[in-house]
Amino acid sequence: MTQLANKKVLITGAASGIGRLMAEKIAELGGVLVLWDIDGDCLLRVCSELQQKGCRTHAYTCDLANKDDIKRCAEAVLSDLGAIDVLINNAGVVAGKALLDNTDDEIELMFNVNVLAMIHIVRAFLPAMLKQQQGHIVSISSAVALCGVPKLVVYSATKSAVAALDESLRLELKRHGHRVKTTVVFPFYISTGMFAGVKSRFPMLLPILKPEKVAGRIVSAILHNRRRVIMPWFVYLAVWAKILPIPIFDALTEFFGISRSMDEFKGRERK
Repeated sequence: MTQLANKKVLITGAASGIGRLMAEKIAELGGVLVLWDIDGDCLLRVCSELQQKGCRTHAYTCDLANKDDIKRCAEAVLSDLGAIDVLINNAGVVAGKALLDNTDDEIELMFNVNVLAMIHIVRAFLPAMLKQQQGHIVSISSAVALCGVPKLVVYSATKSAVAALDESLRLELKRHGHRVKTTVVFPFYISTGMFAGVKSRFPMLLPILKPEKVAGRIVSAILHNRRRVIMPWFVYLAVWAKILPIPIFDALTEFFGISRSMDEFKGRERK
């Protein structure tokens, strides 16, 4: 079991949603928080609230769509604090539209934030982890990486890339005998506002997840060195359903309402 007391934990997208909730839970366990977000004002408020509770917190405003900004923040963290013990690549963006309705800018933003930022951040902090022969990298993917959904073509592609990134990195680290661990997380829709309006035909089987529960499961996975987290349990069936003939697979996604879950999508309100 991994202990988080006095461990430096970097969380991207930490100013709201499950990023903020994970920060609160890790703070309760005595972790030293290194929080990144593009919303600097909100991030500072979160840090202030945590510091008032006695938590050790460091805030860095970072635009994950900009690789130069990522490099700047990573260099600042390494200079200020040294090696990071746990890296949680949590930040993500979505545009819930049919493929042809996505603009070029929206497509590039999703790939920049959801995929390329993860790669740049891992490359920035992995060398120090390897040098100290310990570390844990957590990548937040999505259930849509296991079962595609209309109106999430680009988002699904980015989250599939995250899953492949984790798997290949895990095998690469193992191949070379490194002790850095990885965890990949596949949650169904989470009620943070990011997927406001999505529907589940059978909420007993596929509930819209509570962010507190997701944050708790991720922190628990870090503590217990779990390599994969899939939520809820019903999503495990999507992995096995891939071996079915495509017409049957497609019929199942229609029956369970998965292929229509984005029909009433609204998303988070823009400020």
